[in-house]
Amino acid sequence: MSLYDDAVLVLKGCDDQPELRQAYLDHLAARPDGMWKACDAGHVTASALVIDPEQGRVLLTLHRKLQMWLQMGGHCEPQDVSLEAAALREATEESGIGGLALLPGGPVRLDRHPIPPPCHCHYDVQYAVLAPPGAVQQISDESLDLRWFAYDEVADVADDSVVRLLDAARARL
Repeated sequence: MSLYDDAVLVLKGCDDQPELRQAYLDHLAARPDGMWKACDAGHVTASALVIDPEQGRVLLTLHRKLQMWLQMGGHCEPQDVSLEAAALREATEESGIGGLALLPGGPVRLDRHPIPPPCHCHYDVQYAVLAPPGAVQQISDESLDLRWFAYDEVADVADDSVVRLLDAARARL
């Protein structure tokens, strides 16, 4: 199965946000290249919120280009076999933490947001991953900083999309 086919299948199973889900599906139906960064009309991305439920905290990255505290994530790559694989790859690369485990149940949320040119829009499929006990992060080239935040601190440092992702992930936990 191609990554495109996986994305369509995953999106069809997202029941919580029907209008947004349909916008994602319409985008992919109109643009066979809609999975890739080269599609400047917008493209599907995969992200993951790294959660340490035992300590009641999440790991956020201070994004180098956007200068915002965000979950780990980014563009799909040709070697990604699924959206889950892309989200897990991004979370592992950007956090430096091995042994991350996807929170069962598929994507936690969808979040479509504008981005700076040359692209126009990210159709982000958001997952949550669980950090193993004693996880130690290591900053990547894509980040200015990595930091653990208690659940109740996230609203003070991140935008509403991250807060909504955290709320949805905690509800699933």
